[in-house]
Amino acid sequence: MSLGMTTYQPIHIIGGGLAGSEAAWQIAERGVPVVLHEMRPERGTEAHQTDQLAELVCSNSFRSDDSQSNAVGLLHDEMRRLGSLVMQSADANQVPAGGALAVDREGFAQAVTQSLENHPLITISRQEVAGAPPDEWDQVIIASGPLTSPALADAILSVTNEKALAFFDAIAPIVHRDSINMDIAWFQSRYDKVGPGGNGADYINCPMNKEQYDAFVDALIAGDAVGFKEWEGTPYFDGCLPIEVMAERGRETLRHGPMKPVGLTNPRDPQVKSYAIVQLRQDNKLGTLYNLVGFQTKLKYGEQAQIFKMIPGLENAEFARLGGLHRNTYLNSPALLDPHLRLKAKSQWRFAGQITGCEGYVESASVGLMAGRFAAAERLGQTPAMPPVTTALGALLNHITGGHLETIEAGPRSFQPMNINFGLFPPPTEPVKSPDGKRLKGPEKSKARKLQITERAKHDLTLWLEHNA
Repeated sequence: MSLGMTTYQPIHIIGGGLAGSEAAWQIAERGVPVVLHEMRPERGTEAHQTDQLAELVCSNSFRSDDSQSNAVGLLHDEMRRLGSLVMQSADANQVPAGGALAVDREGFAQAVTQSLENHPLITISRQEVAGAPPDEWDQVIIASGPLTSPALADAILSVTNEKALAFFDAIAPIVHRDSINMDIAWFQSRYDKVGPGGNGADYINCPMNKEQYDAFVDALIAGDAVGFKEWEGTPYFDGCLPIEVMAERGRETLRHGPMKPVGLTNPRDPQVKSYAIVQLRQDNKLGTLYNLVGFQTKLKYGEQAQIFKMIPGLENAEFARLGGLHRNTYLNSPALLDPHLRLKAKSQWRFAGQITGCEGYVESASVGLMAGRFAAAERLGQTPAMPPVTTALGALLNHITGGHLETIEAGPRSFQPMNINFGLFPPPTEPVKSPDGKRLKGPEKSKARKLQITERAKHDLTLWLEHNA
């Protein structure tokens, strides 16, 4: 396909997955030509089965479509309002899935591929970009995903001066702070040590007696774990053993490892020493998310939710993300990328999708959407407009780029790939009350708070779109 009639130089996109496809569409719809480089079928991967663009290699679900009480549903809504090709194709190829948006994966990929092939401003190049993009490409979006080729990964490393792209082998579960029972848990750092930016009470501690600990270890050992495909490589090494593997090595292993009780005193019963203690560490600057320290795991999700709720203080835990072990290549984006997703060390390179440190189909596509809008604006001589951080798009970008507002800075030290979730949004300032003015508690408070966040996001996106359609 040839580029349409235009005086603008094309923007090159490497990778024809969800992010690259969405970026290409956004750019072309703004009158700027695109060359989309996809190495399949010239060179296949262990994960892909076809040569279609935007192929879904895992699930066919885009998760919840509820834009009032679910963060990913809100992201769906925002992407639709911004003319997303991915959402348009998903809606056209829906299959029954209750409150979720699931698609016929073949129909979906075909719809995306045909739309891009038929666009007069998009050229699809079916060849691998081996190594660094040519210097004459003055604007490039790298959306090569978690299976970035070694040659391209080496080129990125050489420009960033990083020792390595992060291989995300260990994922610990992350819990919403509001769902932790602080009538049982307490704040304290081990030996009350004050670290950088800390105050000596930086961890949430959940105590266990011997009976509770033994039951927990038994559940871990009996839990059903996920198997690993050969293409995922070595699943773990001694430096990041799954917690269930540590439990299998001996009943006392965990209480001498991540669950050791030393240096910690339960203020509600200071005379009784806890047999074991689970610590949770703040995961974002907002303090809305906490991860379970040392709890990387390959247990199946249903097992995790059941077993980890056995921990005193987490009996009502709501998980922003469950744990896992898999190989995933991503940038230390808060340190390396600017607010518009450009590489600080080489501003003509912009990144999108999973390689930036987001997880999930919709999240990858949404970052591609914004990267495309940013790139098109730059080509047209405009200043790229950042979506409000109170929106799902803005909250996700803020997480990826490290937070460029002082009060919500995530910072590179705490950066981990993540799905969109309400813990990434700045909390509303209004109190949560019932219609009769009483303060809500428990599940009712959580439901009302989510509605506050989504209503604010929709309002703020409407205002933003009035100036940035």
